[in-house]
Amino acid sequence: LAATQPSTNWHLKENAREHHTSKFSSEELIVRRGQAFTITFNGTEKPEQNLIFLAETGPKPSKATKTLATFGISSTASKEGWSAVLQSSSSNSVSISISSPHNAVIGRYKLSVQIGSSSPSSLGTFVLLFNPWSSGDDVFMPNKAECEEYVLEEFGIIFAGNKNHISGFGWNFGQFQGDILNICLSIMDRSLYYRQDPVTDVSHRHDPRYLGRVLSAMVNANDDQGVVLGNWSGKYEGGKNPSSWTGSGEILQSWKKSGFKPVKYGQCWVFAAVLTTVLRCLGIPTRTITNFSSAHDADGNLRVDEFYDADGNHLERGADSIWNFHVWNESWFTRHDLGPSYSGWQVLDATPQEESGGIYQCGPASRYAIKEGEVDLDYDCPFVFAEVNADCMYWNYDPATGKKTLIFSKSTEIGDSISTKAVGRDDRVDVTSDYKYEEGSAKERDIFKKARKKLGLEDKFDPTAPTQEEIEQKPDISGKFKVAGSLEVGKDLNLLLVLENLQSDAKTVNVNMTAWSTLYTRRPVNEIWKDSLSVTLAPKEEKQFPIKIKYPEYHQQLTTDKTIQVTALCHVQDGIQVLVQRNITLDNPAIDIQVLGEAKVNKEVVVEVAFTNPINTEVKDCVLQVEGSDLLQGILELRIPPLKASEKSSTKFKLIPSKAGPKHLLVNFSCDKFADIKTFKMVNVVN
Repeated sequence: LAATQPSTNWHLKENAREHHTSKFSSEELIVRRGQAFTITFNGTEKPEQNLIFLAETGPKPSKATKTLATFGISSTASKEGWSAVLQSSSSNSVSISISSPHNAVIGRYKLSVQIGSSSPSSLGTFVLLFNPWSSGDDVFMPNKAECEEYVLEEFGIIFAGNKNHISGFGWNFGQFQGDILNICLSIMDRSLYYRQDPVTDVSHRHDPRYLGRVLSAMVNANDDQGVVLGNWSGKYEGGKNPSSWTGSGEILQSWKKSGFKPVKYGQCWVFAAVLTTVLRCLGIPTRTITNFSSAHDADGNLRVDEFYDADGNHLERGADSIWNFHVWNESWFTRHDLGPSYSGWQVLDATPQEESGGIYQCGPASRYAIKEGEVDLDYDCPFVFAEVNADCMYWNYDPATGKKTLIFSKSTEIGDSISTKAVGRDDRVDVTSDYKYEEGSAKERDIFKKARKKLGLEDKFDPTAPTQEEIEQKPDISGKFKVAGSLEVGKDLNLLLVLENLQSDAKTVNVNMTAWSTLYTRRPVNEIWKDSLSVTLAPKEEKQFPIKIKYPEYHQQLTTDKTIQVTALCHVQDGIQVLVQRNITLDNPAIDIQVLGEAKVNKEVVVEVAFTNPINTEVKDCVLQVEGSDLLQGILELRIPPLKASEKSSTKFKLIPSKAGPKHLLVNFSCDKFADIKTFKMVNVVN
């Protein structure tokens, strides 16, 4: 018998094409489970002799944990286990088609062959991934266009801003670039679950439900030295401002290069985007979801309480909060533990908000269970249900006496314009109706009651809850803030406070107004402006009061989230208080990208980026950051000279695209007066 080490031809190109893994650029075979792949190897003189194959993964491969398979040649592929079918043989080489089961553990495998009675010889290693194209797989997605978007697409759009003013920015998921797959495999091997019991952890890696939960914990740094460290302070020294990232690649590479130290810093969309990259890379269909007016219900009572003092200042009191927006993930897989109607999209959230099972992880929560108020089902349904459904209570709090009085409550405030990117297009799709029945409908209130009942909230007395009398009291006046003019950093902010007397007798009102810069979580950071006014409203009269906050008044107070909360607390003589508030997100000035000429594979093409300084002072410390999968390697950083008032800058640079098809170029421009102006451009690369 030949004792030489067999040499293996992994047929990388053909197998990758069959397995939808051509986008990986790897010298190692990467295939999907439940589907055959072909290899050829030599060093066998008589192929019809007994060939026994061994496929093994994890630290202690065993048949009991399904991390070791031994299989011989059979006439057809097995439906159940691993199998090998002889394709062809010559005097010294043999071609074999190897199939793995639909529920195989995913990860890196070692493949060996035993010829006759000799000891096994290694054929090499390959990586096995989930297979959304295969009907037997838990992640099977029947719609091919959805597979393309949610597994193979490296570009995404994340929605942000607030419910009155939704904006979107591009993100480079980059799941097929460079070393990302290896980094994703090492994330799994660094989880607390693996550290506590590596053998059991690896044996569970056939299950997307298990991996989704483990990875939601590993993407944040809490508990396990995971990938990204969160920071919601508004101060980002010692790291990068969360708004400055444009893709997951730089974050994952930095984590690995630093010896697996958490990368500074992230906020919700960064956690969600990195989790999208990791799950798409492993083959689980995944997308980012943005929920506007998102509740963080810290105490699990399906109610969020906000407190204001007599001057209308928003107080940081209590752990509940309402975020202008929050970004999480949905991944697509079967829920064998819950039953068929709960399969499909599952909510995962890697942002560290509340502990679950003792660590910061969240999900998978079945989206169908959330819509139906089935909050007793695994995992973390009450928290996700509250994010889209909690009732809002607005209180006036007197710090001197500790007394709180309900101003008003609202059940339609939370969970607005839930958004995700369209399949195959750069548009927004609203998925609110997949999370809840129509706001204000009887069905929606019934589901809310059902959820409260399941959580045991209906029967127990809650001393912190307002009385029915407080909830039902009717205000004498109504108010709202209207925007007059554009909402742009660098321009004055013009608003109208509109007050209307709802009664048929005159009302005297004292109004205390404030404007604070906030984070996107509505956490107040700096006071920008305050004022007060007294007004008498005739019966049924409506009056408008113009408010102007000039750019020099707010620009130094503004956070990089560019958000301002404006509040008017109206003290009505002999009536109940009325709170008028509005959260405003300012837009950055525009930046423009032009591709000069046709983009061809391996040919230089010039790109021009133009920016005009819109303010009447010089801007300096200008930096342009550019990235895009298959358009350039890594990130290009260009420093740009200062720009005088109204001056236009034009910067040119060269790209050499490496692959054909529709690719996205992402640009991030920052200077001392404007943070992280983002834009993207689709570039169609031809061969």
